[in-house]
Amino acid sequence: MTDHSEILMNRTTLAKPLGGRLSRLASGHVIAPPLVFAVMLGAVWLLNPNYLSPFGISIVAATAAPILLLALGQATVLNVGSIDLSNAATSLLGTILLAMILPGYGFWGILAILALVTVIGAIVAYAQVPSFALTLGTLGVLQTAALVTSDSQTIYLGANRELVSTLYTTNVGFVPLSFWLAVAVALVFWAALQFTRAGQSMTAMGKNETAAILSGVPVRGLRIAAFAVSGFLGGVAGLAILAQAGSASASGIGSALLLPGIAAALVGGASISGGQTNPLNVIFGALTVAFVPMAIQALGVGAQSQSLVYGLFIILVVALTTTRSRGIVIK
Repeated sequence: MTDHSEILMNRTTLAKPLGGRLSRLASGHVIAPPLVFAVMLGAVWLLNPNYLSPFGISIVAATAAPILLLALGQATVLNVGSIDLSNAATSLLGTILLAMILPGYGFWGILAILALVTVIGAIVAYAQVPSFALTLGTLGVLQTAALVTSDSQTIYLGANRELVSTLYTTNVGFVPLSFWLAVAVALVFWAALQFTRAGQSMTAMGKNETAAILSGVPVRGLRIAAFAVSGFLGGVAGLAILAQAGSASASGIGSALLLPGIAAALVGGASISGGQTNPLNVIFGALTVAFVPMAIQALGVGAQSQSLVYGLFIILVVALTTTRSRGIVIK
């Protein structure tokens, strides 16, 4: 009995510092995205306070809205241990198609496009092919489809424009409605991960897919669902883009959101290895990414060098916010 008691005491003693270290890692991972955003906000304020005027805040929020929606879709897929390189292209195609059919079909056209991009997302995940290779190929297909569909022209909204423009023209606290819509999506996503069986199963799948399979988790169905959500949110991002621009084209607003969307998810704390995401922190990730062009412009960096500075910033922030500890594999 004495030996067993000593063993239990030793295990408890060892578990306490280990639990403390894991708790500190978890808390650090939770607070890192808001801290990074605070640093970015402070840097922008020091460089040019005018960017934080009501007008500047409105512009940043409008820019962040589609990035946040794409990032939430990306975070959903990352959480199950995959990656979606095609969701920005899905959004672009959906934006073009919506601009074409909105004048004739109105609200029903919006529902049809959202259904279409959701199905595209689900189909992408249906084939049992590594997600990186599959979505990279799908990216090319969808970009070509966007070019062909639009005939490389800009499509301007005409009738029924108010059905989407309201998302941009209606402000709540200097912030466009499109951004608040994205925040509401983040809240719903957070609640789903915390309180639903499907959400918890997705996280478990991302942490250890083999264990999830042995536990009876419907892995394939959840992966298809995650990609379907990514496609759907890409469609909603298209609404935000169309509301802001009033037009759609294969080279206009929304044509270069793949990197910002992935970056916002990662800066917001989503793990590239799967099984870890906090939709509320993705909000801070999207805002941080949206402020990057302003910071670059305030520094006086030329447009030809902005991509370089942007890329270096993303690498630095992701490197600083990625959890590293013994036993955790950085993929």
